[in-house]
Parts: sequence; structure tokens; C-alpha cells
Amino acid sequence: MCASTPPSGLLGRLIRASIAGADPMSAVETTTGPVETTPVADPKPAGPRRRRKLWELEEKYHCPVVGTCLSIEEIKKIARKNGFAGHAFDEYRLHVEAVSVSCARNPASEAMQRLLDRKFNLAITRFERARADAEVLALWRESLERGEVAGPMWATLSHKAASPATRHKVYADVHMLSHQVGAGQAADLRRREWLERERGQLLADVAGLREGQRRQAESLRELELAHTAALEQNAHLAPLLQRVRELESGQAMVAIGQRLMLAEVQAGRARELENRVRALEERVAVLRADKARLARELEEVSGERDALERLCLVEAPVADCVGDCSACAEPLRGRCVLCVGGRAPLLPQYRQLAERLGVRLLHHDGGREEALSRLPDLLAASDAVICPTDCVGHLAYYQLKKHCKQTGKPCLLPKSSGVASFAAALTRLAEGQADLAEIIPESPGK
Repeated sequence: MCASTPPSGLLGRLIRASIAGADPMSAVETTTGPVETTPVADPKPAGPRRRRKLWELEEKYHCPVVGTCLSIEEIKKIARKNGFAGHAFDEYRLHVEAVSVSCARNPASEAMQRLLDRKFNLAITRFERARADAEVLALWRESLERGEVAGPMWATLSHKAASPATRHKVYADVHMLSHQVGAGQAADLRRREWLERERGQLLADVAGLREGQRRQAESLRELELAHTAALEQNAHLAPLLQRVRELESGQAMVAIGQRLMLAEVQAGRARELENRVRALEERVAVLRADKARLARELEEVSGERDALERLCLVEAPVADCVGDCSACAEPLRGRCVLCVGGRAPLLPQYRQLAERLGVRLLHHDGGREEALSRLPDLLAASDAVICPTDCVGHLAYYQLKKHCKQTGKPCLLPKSSGVASFAAALTRLAEGQADLAEIIPESPGK
């Protein structure tokens, strides 16, 4: 009936709901109701005393067996070899069709039977030791407690001694376990906890066995040496006998254990010293990097200080420029320098420093209060540009950068807007050290 016409019962309702486009689970929820606590009578007469085949199981067991014991990939392989497509391998429809064909004996159900027996051979062998229905049920409960479901379920449902009540109990447990798995993966958690406990116990047992083997190997080596010495030096029997007495009393093993403990302590101290040395090396690397950074900062500050001192020693010009720049010892005298940005309270100090070099200083605040529309005219009227990058607007910065690149005008970009930094920038302009070959930061403050 399952293979030729849509089956009745739960599976039939699932197939009809999927064909109608409704939610199959709604059909399950509205028809199954609470799980019955009393077993359903086996509709088939008692067969020979052998394991049941897949197609010999009651109809309601086929869905959990196919869904739990076989993966989608395994069902796909069977479908390709035995001629059912499962609606282009849609997982749900493939499952429904696999359940349908498993209800009767055919090449596909026989392939499923062989795969289940081969896949869960260990579980089947373990359950074959049970001779009575109560033993089968006890094995199932033990497996469920450890989180093993698929193999023990197939071994129980197909067991020759399993009663209808036991098979119904397995069906009910798997049905409720599916809800628990959906809520919190309860079976996997129990399985994982049990495996963790087993793993810890096995690791402890393995460690104990290895330690015992190591001690036995050491004892055997010592006994072999003692035996060889006894054969070669028969005259020294008394010392050998004393050695044997020590071995028998366990004193030698105690001494070896003490030496091993001492070696472990020394190894721990060595690891501790290595960690301390590594930490000190990391600290030294950090201090060296800080030292190099401070040295660079000190060098910059020293250069700015020297430039400021040199400018302070320069006397203000008393005569106007005659116009012959080639004969002038001070190339900035009479030139116009534009300062874009900087701190407004320091502007008088900027002007005093510029006047000492005979420089006419123009200023634009970088767009904070003054309009950026004035900046192109100021750039065109200036011979060089100084722009402190820590105190300037982005638009003004990019505008003067573009202008200086296009015109080849000298441009200095000190990182600080302090008086010393401004003095150093003027000194570099006076010494002819500023040109566009220098690297100009992509954005102010870098």
C-alpha cells in the first residue's frame, strides 16, 4: 500500500499536506495529539525468530527511521540508483518519497536495509546479546542516556525479541527527543557530557598505563644490568645481592622518583626564568622604541630651539631692499611669506620673527573665521607658504597644497603651531631648504 497509493495514517497526511501546499507540520500537530502511553497492537502476526526487515516494520516507524538513521546524502545516492527523484532532490519531498518506498519490499528499500545494517553493525551486534524484550528495552534506555539514538533505535526496532510495546516506547522517546533537540540539542549535550567523562577517564587510564610501562621498562633495564654484572663478576656476589635487595625493597624506585621530582622542579624553574627573560626582552624593546621616539622629538625640539635662538640674535633690518636679490645675503629680505592656520594669539610673535628677517608676513586663519575665497589671492601674492598642520582647516590645507604643487612655490608644513616651530620653518626658508620635492602629508595632522 505504501509504494503504490498514498499511505494512510500519519505518513499519508504528510504527503497529502505537501501536495496541497499546506504546512506538513500542522497536519502532524492536529492529528497526532499527545503521544499515547499504551502500546498499539502489532497489526502483523508474529514472524519467525529473526530480525525484522525495514518493510516489515509498522507504518508509523518508517518516518523516524528514514529521517534519523539515514542522511540526506545517503538517501540521494539510493534515489539515483533506484529511480526515484524526490522532486529534484528537495530535502523534504525526498524524505517523504523515501519513507513511501520503504514501506514495501523493492530495490530501494532493500538498499536502505543493507545500508542500515552496515552502518549500525556495532549497535546491532551489541543488541543481539539481548534475548528478552526487557533486556532490549534496558539496552535502549542505556543508549538513550548516553545520547546514542540512530544506531540503537534501528537495532531495537528490528530486534527479533522486541515487543510492540518496546517498539512503541522507542517511537515515543524519539518523538519527544526530536522536540528536545529542537529546543536545546538535549541528546547531543548528554552525549557530549558522557563522552567528556569517558574521555577524561580514558586519558587518566592511558596516563596510568604509560607511567606503569615506563616504570616497568626502567626496572627491566636495571634488572638486566644487574644480571649481566652478576654473570661477569661472580666473585662480587655480595654487592649484587645487596643491589637485588634494594630493588626488591623499592629503594631504587624511590630514589628515581626523587630525582624525577627534582628534575621537574628544575624544569619548572627554568620555564619561569625563560618567561621572565622574554618579558624583560619585550620591555627592553618597548623602552628602545620609546628612546628612539624621544630622541627624534628631542632632535626636532633642539632644531626649533636653535632656529629660534638664531632668529632672536638677528637684528631687525634698518634699510629697505634695493631690489638686487642676487647680491642680497638674506634671500628672504623683502619677500612675502603667507602663514595659513596657526594659533591666532601667537600671530604677533610670528610677525616679530618675520620682521627680523625682513619678511612681510601675510596670514589666513585656515577657514575658521576668514572666508576661503581670500586664500587664492593671498597664495598668488606670496613667495612662500608656511602651514602648521595641527591648526588648519582641511579645505584650506588641500587648496594651498594644490596651488604649491602647480606653481612650484616653496611650502613648509611644520607639525606644531608653536613659535619655535614657526622660527624653524622661517630658518629653513632663509637657508633655501624648502621645496616641493619634500613629502607633503596627505591630510593635516599627519
